[in-house]
Amino acid sequence: MSDTPNQPGLQSLAKSFEPAAIEAHWGPEWEQRGYARAGFRGTQQPQEGAPSFAIQLPPPNVTGTLHMGHAFNQTIMDSLTRYHRMAGANTLWVPGTDHAGIATQIVVERQLQAQGISRHDMGPTPAEARKNFVAKVWEWKEQSGNTITQQMRRMGDTVDWSREYFTMDEKLSKVVTQTFVQLYEEGLIYRGKRLGNWDPVLKTSVSDLEVESEEEEGSLWHIAYPLEDGSGTLVVATTRPETMLGDTAVMVHPEDERYAHLVGRNVKLPLVDKLIPIIADDYVDKAFGTGVVKVTPAHDYNDYAVGQRHKLPMIGVLTLDATINDNAPGKYRGMDRFVARKAIVADLEALGLLVEVKKHRLMVPRCARSGAVVEPMLTDQWYVAMTKPGRKGESIAQQAIDAVKSGEVRFVPENWVNTYNHWMENIQDWTISRQLWWGHQIPAWYDEDGKVYVAHDEAEAQAKAPGKRLRRDEDVLDTWYSSALVPFSSLGWPEQTQDLSLYLPSTVLVTGYDIIFFWVARMIMMTKHFTGKVPFRDVYIHGLVRDAQGQKMSKSEGNVLDPVDLIDGIALAPLLDKRTTGLRKPETAPKVRKQTEKEFPDGIPAYGADALRFTFAALASLGRSINFDSKRCEGYRNFCNKLWNATRFVLMNCEGQDCGLQEHTKEECQPGGPFHGYMRFSQADRWIASQLQRVEAEVARGFEEYRLDNVANAIYQFAWDEFCDWYLEIAKVQIQTGTEAEQRATRRTLIRTLETLLRLAHPVIPFITEELWQKVAPVAGRAGPSVMVAPYPVAQPGKIDEAAEAHVAKLKSLVAACRTLRGEMNVSPAQRLPLYALAETPAEAEFLRGAAPVLQALAKLSELKVFDDEAAWTAAAQAAPVAVVGGARLALYVEIDVAAERARLGKEIARIEGEIVKANGKLGNESFVARAPAAVIEQERQRLADFSATLERLKSQVLRLG
Repeated sequence: MSDTPNQPGLQSLAKSFEPAAIEAHWGPEWEQRGYARAGFRGTQQPQEGAPSFAIQLPPPNVTGTLHMGHAFNQTIMDSLTRYHRMAGANTLWVPGTDHAGIATQIVVERQLQAQGISRHDMGPTPAEARKNFVAKVWEWKEQSGNTITQQMRRMGDTVDWSREYFTMDEKLSKVVTQTFVQLYEEGLIYRGKRLGNWDPVLKTSVSDLEVESEEEEGSLWHIAYPLEDGSGTLVVATTRPETMLGDTAVMVHPEDERYAHLVGRNVKLPLVDKLIPIIADDYVDKAFGTGVVKVTPAHDYNDYAVGQRHKLPMIGVLTLDATINDNAPGKYRGMDRFVARKAIVADLEALGLLVEVKKHRLMVPRCARSGAVVEPMLTDQWYVAMTKPGRKGESIAQQAIDAVKSGEVRFVPENWVNTYNHWMENIQDWTISRQLWWGHQIPAWYDEDGKVYVAHDEAEAQAKAPGKRLRRDEDVLDTWYSSALVPFSSLGWPEQTQDLSLYLPSTVLVTGYDIIFFWVARMIMMTKHFTGKVPFRDVYIHGLVRDAQGQKMSKSEGNVLDPVDLIDGIALAPLLDKRTTGLRKPETAPKVRKQTEKEFPDGIPAYGADALRFTFAALASLGRSINFDSKRCEGYRNFCNKLWNATRFVLMNCEGQDCGLQEHTKEECQPGGPFHGYMRFSQADRWIASQLQRVEAEVARGFEEYRLDNVANAIYQFAWDEFCDWYLEIAKVQIQTGTEAEQRATRRTLIRTLETLLRLAHPVIPFITEELWQKVAPVAGRAGPSVMVAPYPVAQPGKIDEAAEAHVAKLKSLVAACRTLRGEMNVSPAQRLPLYALAETPAEAEFLRGAAPVLQALAKLSELKVFDDEAAWTAAAQAAPVAVVGGARLALYVEIDVAAERARLGKEIARIEGEIVKANGKLGNESFVARAPAAVIEQERQRLADFSATLERLKSQVLRLG
């Protein structure tokens, strides 16, 4: 960055783009100036009559660090927020972090374990230990809990940091308590015993999102269950023989003729010495295994449903730490579940009841936090009733279904509505309690008789139970409960604040499809129930970020990319250390090292935040997962360099010059007016202005449709292809050869187009555009403290000039034809050649003569001579290669040795004829045509067509040599 960051002009602009210094300056500067605070374009106050744009950050875990999914998600959110802020909306992007119950508790417990301490050792009583442990967690949060928010700043995220919340903050905690009490009083929260996910290591219930099922090698044990009368056995296959101790039935399909006569009879449950019934249920797959299935309602979700249908007893045989309990035979009590498995299998084999054992790959559910195998367990938990009618008649779930059905909430892409409806229409009551110490403790108290009192605080509970001794429920609430409230808890509810009226519903929620049910649906349910409003109008669902090969990024697989490493760069050695630490299979480390060395032989270069953001935006197709290739970052870093160098060129030619910025009217430019002849715009000037209107409209459409890929690609194509590659080159000629009025018009077009382009690109690449805009805006006559709060460009269709567009399109075709001719003749780029052009009409001749200066510069011509007479043109052109563009024939004249050229052409013709013979031979071979893939045959046909066309051109060239 320059030494004088806020000074205009070329002298204060560094010679090359160095993102680190620019980012280090502008990130804190924006925050210090308060431009991202809620309100109108950085004023920190809403403007009456302005539309509102609000967006909620999906609160990352306080334990987390920025990963590629966060960076992708936040690039989309920040681009949308910056766009709407500049476009004149009252804007608010609400940031916050989630207290992340399980994750945070594990982090602190591991720190204690390293000191040889358990959380239970932190006080003389359980209550004191809990109090001290929670204090320890708060201490950790204050010291280490802001890592991810600092990394968000590195991405350039313009959230309103003054409104940053933490889900355990006092204000949000009060909302948690109030909603819990209200739902309980409405009969929509209750305590009950149901089957749910249980982590026996953490000793808590866990949500489905915290369970990762992985395919593992296992066994399928076939066990004989003797019929009660001794007439035979039924063979059952199971992957979990230890749970058979809790079997309460075996079942067959009601239409399975093999077993129809046995339904209603009993079998002896091996090892337990009791009878269980044979039942019939449609759940059984007749074709799988023997068609007989054991039923263990207390340890399997499907069996639980079967048990409820058939009113079977629920017999749990595991304790909360996954050892065998007292419901099992004495021999197995106290055994770990997997130790018991081996003992049970051995005993079955000894009794002759183990029919066979087969290898079997199965999905094993493990807790993502602890790695423990998760058990379906019957436990007492707190639940929110999803389908029970509430105070307004409709259930919580139905309100959320109706909100989407009515169009109050819109999914983008629309196909995600089907996923949402499927989940909502099959919803189960929500388990909201967790057996942890860190989190919102459930506001319920019990007396000595076990009666529960739900209240806002202990004093209120005691008032409901005068004279009774109360103890508080030890459980805490599921993290997703408080997260579901943030659309309104973060805006001041239950008070009727200005924020609630302005920013609820928010405009859009940007999130991945993996949490549609866990977070999106629950926000709709809770917000609708408590405020009567939906939490957001649009839900933009984006795909997941995968590696370049399309594989899921995972530390355990060693293919993770760190966004900060892509911004700052990282050497190979530390990159290898990162990728080989925490592998699920340590033996894969050599493979991971090899792949990393192949992909990043010199480590990862420093691409900067803008290049990373541009890459994410360009890949943000609706709903699709993206395969992230860091080479794309390199391309967008090159784009930033191109924009930087273009700015240096424009400032070099405009700063301190007359850029036609004096205020004047169209009337004053008429003959006799004071500004008559002040500026004369060329067709190229009008063309780039016309193209600018089109790209402005395309970018606005992209933002409105959440097509960040279209936004990025439109900006890239205009900036690189049209402005830099074409207009700047044309402008050089116009400044060198034009009149004073033409030069003035060119400079005005240069500086104004660049300034507009910087504003246009700012939402996607904020750092470089701010740095450059500070230098360009004063020269362009644009006032304002920052591009971040400057007005966003709006297309003016009246400035679209189709005649100018046609003019430049023709000019481009002429240049391209000349470049093609040079390529065909292998002419050195440094060599300038004359071009002889034959015009078919006077208008064509006039166009060519007018375009001569630009053609000469861009096609590297020594001269352009336009002929009206074909004979004269033929005589001048002699054997020069010819191209036809519209109504003009172009001959690029090169002095050649005719005899040597004829010999060269003869050799080339012979070679091409040989290739044609080979191609015809292949295509005439019936065996080849029958065996070869269609794509290969088509490729060969295309080669033949290309060779034939080349041959015709070569023969024509020979004829012209005479």
